[in-house]
Amino acid sequence: MVQTLQGKYGSGIEPLTYLGQNYMVVDRSLIPEILQVLRNEEHFDYCVDITAVHYPQREKQFDVLWVLYSFPRNERIRVKTQIADGETLASSVPIWAAANWLEREVFDMFGIKFNGHPDMKRILLPDGWKGHPLRKDYGILQQDNEWVQINLGIESGQ
Repeated sequence: MVQTLQGKYGSGIEPLTYLGQNYMVVDRSLIPEILQVLRNEEHFDYCVDITAVHYPQREKQFDVLWVLYSFPRNERIRVKTQIADGETLASSVPIWAAANWLEREVFDMFGIKFNGHPDMKRILLPDGWKGHPLRKDYGILQQDNEWVQINLGIESGQ
């Protein structure tokens, strides 16, 4: 499957395996089309998860990952791309409705926005929360103290 995709999209796709798990690194510009092909032609009909990893020392600070599952094939694949801070990705909600809350969580925790998302807002933290807690440069204790004091009028117990 990945060889077929490589034949069609060239060097924009790099197939890899780690500990028996298949994944592919895809150029950011190809993500919407590759995800659509995986859904429609390769039958990856379930978007299990969308997440990110923050590498603050890199130029492209974020890896964004889609974990997909195919019921007909009984197979799982991961699709990964890299983006810089402030860059956006196309929403995969039109492909998998379940991506709605998953993309909102990535936005809430990492600050990565998805273009075309129907309701791109925080999902876990309050609307007034500053910052994104799963970034490695996030000062959780300072931010928590500030929010607790402003919104609850007490000193944080941390």
